[in-house]
Amino acid sequence: MEILIKAIQLILSLSILVVLHELGHFLPAKYFKTKVEKFYLFFDPWFSLFKKKVGDTEYGVGWLPLGGYVKIAGMIDESMDKEQMKKPAEPWEFRAKPAWQRLIIMLGGVVVNLILGVFIYSMTLYTYGDKYLSNSSLSDGLWCVDDLSAELGFKTGDKILLIEGEPVERFSSIVEKMLSAKTITVERDGGNLDIYLPDNFIEKLIENDKSMLFYPRIPAIVSSFLEESNAEQGGIKINDQIIGVNDVEIKYNDEMAKTLSGLKDSIVNILVNREGEEHLLKVKVSQDGTLGYYPAFLTFNQFEELGVYKMTSQTYNLINCFPAGLNKAFLKLSGYIDQFKLILNPDSGAYKGVGGFGAIGSLFPSEWDWERFWNLTAFLSLMLAFLNILPIPALDGGHVTFLLYEMVAGRPASEKFMEYAQIIGMLILLTLVVYANGNDIIKLF
Repeated sequence: MEILIKAIQLILSLSILVVLHELGHFLPAKYFKTKVEKFYLFFDPWFSLFKKKVGDTEYGVGWLPLGGYVKIAGMIDESMDKEQMKKPAEPWEFRAKPAWQRLIIMLGGVVVNLILGVFIYSMTLYTYGDKYLSNSSLSDGLWCVDDLSAELGFKTGDKILLIEGEPVERFSSIVEKMLSAKTITVERDGGNLDIYLPDNFIEKLIENDKSMLFYPRIPAIVSSFLEESNAEQGGIKINDQIIGVNDVEIKYNDEMAKTLSGLKDSIVNILVNREGEEHLLKVKVSQDGTLGYYPAFLTFNQFEELGVYKMTSQTYNLINCFPAGLNKAFLKLSGYIDQFKLILNPDSGAYKGVGGFGAIGSLFPSEWDWERFWNLTAFLSLMLAFLNILPIPALDGGHVTFLLYEMVAGRPASEKFMEYAQIIGMLILLTLVVYANGNDIIKLF
């Protein structure tokens, strides 16, 4: 069911983005009296799920959910309609229009995606506000979740002060900022320490794909028990919060291992908070220094409800939500471009983490959450805009590049060259699609 919910969200999000992107090409084409032969959501090789012709345009839904397209008459595109191109240009064809009109038509999809990303971010800020866990609120530092963070030189309790000399406002942005950083400044034991990330940091992060690196230090709240658990046998119940061991105060779950390490195979006094009341229990510590329970991973809102951390909140009205949405879109797009640059650098190993539809789908929550859905859709819209403007034949950016050449040189590139370029571009895109989705499949095993 969780996979189904993720898949539905992915398809809905991509459908919205594809339709509006193609509409960005369709509307200026119609405005400039250019014939649009097809308008399709998803691709339709051999057959379509639905189609209906209205005027000169066939509207339809394809069966291959890899995007969508508009087929504009007199244009060398993915349809490779060479027969039409052999005929004399008609006034209603794309190739018969002035270069500046063709440029507007080709830029339309990218412009729509950029505007859409800003608009959605603005509306989510207006509707839900902005609520986040500030890095400064983690007064006792971070929890190093797995071995990778320790391998990099971090310790539980470290407070991250600076990344590449810049302070970090939000906890959720720490790992993202680390992707393009070399130096992390942390506070440890009352002093400051610089930690230098290795050149293959991203590669290590990808190889250890379950790594979270860091998480806020969580209270020792019991979520479930191991089989034949000493904690359960000793009277501890689910949702109990352990707050003391033998008169030693326990604030965070990571303190349990250190406290119990010297109490192996002994009976200890465990103080728990149960629905606001304290209970003292006697529990046997196992030979490996554990009690036999799994801690609860809380949401940030639950942290706030328990008084462990305080969330930072800000509300927006219809006036100030738009500049805030624009700023958020700019920061998200800038961050994505930085990550894209890393992918192009083989030494970083970031290319190993490139994913396809599976990776994108995994970003969506397993339960329907409209706030997260719209925020992810906004981000995907910006990502689609950036990828489409890349100067690769078969993408909008490739067509724009050829049009700019025509406007500067005073003559268009030859149709034969355009045909070959289109084929090369399609091969490049097909290779990237196969590689990205192949990575998704490999990660399943």
